[in-house]
Amino acid sequence: MQPPSRQDYVSLSLPGLESGGYNNSKQWRRQSCWRKWKQLSRLQRSLILCIVVLLFIFGLATYPTVTEHLRGLGDGEQDTDSKDIPGPTFPPLLPEPDKMAQSALPEQTSQRKLSTESRPVLHNHLQRRGNASEVVAENKAAVVKEDLEEGVTGWHGPLVDTNQATGGAKSKEKDDSPDDQEAKLPQDSEASRLEEVRQAFRHAWNGYKQFSWGHDELRPISKTYSEWFGLGLTLIDALDTMWLLGLKEEFEEARAWVATELTFDKNVDVNLFESTIRILGGLLSTYHLTGDALFLDKAKDIGSRLMPAFNTPSKIPYSDVNIGKGIAHPPRWTSDSTLSEVTSIQLEFRELGRLTQDPQYEAAVDEVMKQIHKLDGKQDGLVPMFINTNNGQFTHQGVYTLGARADSYYEYLLKQWIQGGKKDHQLLEDYLQAIEGVKKNLLQKSSPHGLTFVGELSHGQFSPKMDHLVCFLPGTLALGAHNGLPADHMDLAKELMETCYQMYVQMETGLSPEIVHFNMHEGSTRDIEVKLADRHNLLRPETVESLFYLYRFTEDHKYQEWGWEILQNFNKYTKVPSGGYTSINNVRDPEYPSPRDKMESFFLGETLKYLYLLFSHDPDLVSLDQYVFNTEAHPLPIWPTAA
Repeated sequence: MQPPSRQDYVSLSLPGLESGGYNNSKQWRRQSCWRKWKQLSRLQRSLILCIVVLLFIFGLATYPTVTEHLRGLGDGEQDTDSKDIPGPTFPPLLPEPDKMAQSALPEQTSQRKLSTESRPVLHNHLQRRGNASEVVAENKAAVVKEDLEEGVTGWHGPLVDTNQATGGAKSKEKDDSPDDQEAKLPQDSEASRLEEVRQAFRHAWNGYKQFSWGHDELRPISKTYSEWFGLGLTLIDALDTMWLLGLKEEFEEARAWVATELTFDKNVDVNLFESTIRILGGLLSTYHLTGDALFLDKAKDIGSRLMPAFNTPSKIPYSDVNIGKGIAHPPRWTSDSTLSEVTSIQLEFRELGRLTQDPQYEAAVDEVMKQIHKLDGKQDGLVPMFINTNNGQFTHQGVYTLGARADSYYEYLLKQWIQGGKKDHQLLEDYLQAIEGVKKNLLQKSSPHGLTFVGELSHGQFSPKMDHLVCFLPGTLALGAHNGLPADHMDLAKELMETCYQMYVQMETGLSPEIVHFNMHEGSTRDIEVKLADRHNLLRPETVESLFYLYRFTEDHKYQEWGWEILQNFNKYTKVPSGGYTSINNVRDPEYPSPRDKMESFFLGETLKYLYLLFSHDPDLVSLDQYVFNTEAHPLPIWPTAA
């Protein structure tokens, strides 16, 4: 092939590019625009300038909203309500495993993902880090920075919210004014939050239905179940919750199981206290809410089978009873029962006696209260934690707490008085004396911020230890004040409610540990310390229970906001993608809170129920002037005054 000759080329000249090329062309266009601008009248130019300025101002005003909307689209957020609610926003949960496979994630993110499919054995993350010391703020900040850079996703989903990590001011802002908070809430906030609770319940229920139907408790990580009594504890505990939440389809399938599968004719030992508050209380409550005689029949059956527990020399009941054989006994290692166990069954047995017109039920539990009323060994109305079933005397004297083994004794003093129409002055006397004993012996303030807390007393020595269980107390105090008891009970309730809330927000996950210790020394830098063994969260209800009471009686919307934050953190750190929620081992480690693989029945029976009631503005939804809740959140009717 011959090379092209000169005549094969064509010369082309373009205006504006002949001398100076591209730069001259730009200059020509600028001159042309300027000439056109100068040709406009002064009025036309003024109008154009005004429009440009208005567009610029409008752009500045709408920029944050637009960018936040785009960010939400980019993150794949599906919660349309979150942007309308004051407080922190949270990233979406981890997608289901089949959807995860379709996601194109960065290599380093995929390697660090801790999904339930790829991690059958889940260890405590503190061991994985090789450091069992306090998770201090500096370490948390380093983890947050690292996670932001790497886009870490944990076993439960994305771990870091960009707005939280950068310390966005709006995530921590609180307004104590109910009117101001009401103005901030969108009109549909109640409906959307109630639906959020329903969705949480459905997710938990679907896990139970799929992996542990008819058994006691769901193990959501391993997708199996655990058995305690073999009586479908979670299903029975959740019956009245489903009814109140309007989940009729789920309720009907649960009712069918109760009708066809539930039997108490089993050779099995059950704990008197736990089976009373969960099973007997749940059946009685569901009967009252629905009017369905099926549940009353089942309640009569289990109630009669529990009665052998009261056949003791002292009439203080044994802790365990075989409901098939009708034989009761104390624990294998002691002849003692705990105070909370023998004094927190009265509401249920009294109501069973009223419905059946059988006096044996109420007589048995009333005898327990009468004996404890007369016993020595109390300190200013505070009771020891154990009582002997042979001689009916307190044991392990000198230790006083409102936490485990004693807590619901104080709760049931007040609630029995309310249930019976405020007639039993002995119950009221014991309750009022106990509250004064709490103020005198157990109430202190922390340093540096002066949080009011309830500690423990051991042989004259005060311990600044407070169980999460103690967070029932703000609600109980508020209930008493609502029923005419001293107004300073409500003041104390508000102070303790703030403390219980701080037990959540001062943790890195926003979830409370099981036990905290308060600093009381001058110069302390933080109010709350948590020991390594106490960092677990069991999805407990006590704080949201008290939030419900405080909101119902004060109508202060900050209590709803606090509950909303807690629900979002439950969703963020305890929700299992395949179904269900799990308790966690470490509330101080947001990167890996170490799931325990267990969903307690009270999460459905209490925690979600109280959250639903908290977010409802309807005071007649389980009116506190008509119902009293047992310690498992099962509402029982307040007896007519003439009863």
